[in-house]
Amino acid sequence: MNDAGRPATPAVLASVGVLAAVGVFLTGCSTGGTGSRDEGAARADSGTPSSSVPSPGPSGGSGYSTDRPDPIALLKADPKIGARVKESLKPCAADAYPVDTSYGNLTGGSAPDVVVNVMTCGDAVGIGTYVYRRADPAKEYENVFMAEDAAVYATIDRGDLIVTKQIYAKGDPVAYPSGEDVLTYRWAGSKFTQHDWVHNEYSKAVGDGGIDGPATAAPSN
Repeated sequence: MNDAGRPATPAVLASVGVLAAVGVFLTGCSTGGTGSRDEGAARADSGTPSSSVPSPGPSGGSGYSTDRPDPIALLKADPKIGARVKESLKPCAADAYPVDTSYGNLTGGSAPDVVVNVMTCGDAVGIGTYVYRRADPAKEYENVFMAEDAAVYATIDRGDLIVTKQIYAKGDPVAYPSGEDVLTYRWAGSKFTQHDWVHNEYSKAVGDGGIDGPATAAPSN
């Protein structure tokens, strides 16, 4: 607490003022709350991609806060990845790879699951998304999910795997797809199964110059 604003009063009154201020401060804190932020299903910015590691959740002996494998090493060692994606797995600048990474609990394993999105360097459009799982601390991570499509991106949302695929019609610019498919997957036994599907169609009148701005009034003479 900052006492700079406390008036110059006798010692007894000053002490009472400090206690009252502390009481108000604690009361204000007790009424606040924290909220959770849901990540979007697709990357919105077009800057240089980089690995994104979220803050670990509450510790419970899971080791999630310390066990984070290198996503680039996982991709390079994965024989399931297609040749096109592996050819694109090069730094965009210096040692910055076009890869976004999320760590979290998707499969209930003994270590954090890893979701890796590979994108293009120029416009950050997804070209492949992968999920790696390690069921036993003594075993290597294995590829348990993959989707190698244009404009695909995956995230973790409260234990679900959310895969978004942008839909482009003929003539659509990269920044303005015609729509998207949003697929929700959940771990069941030994594999992911589709739990939900949502298709969104975007308005062509918004964001691509389809709507004219408000008319400008002519100056009066």
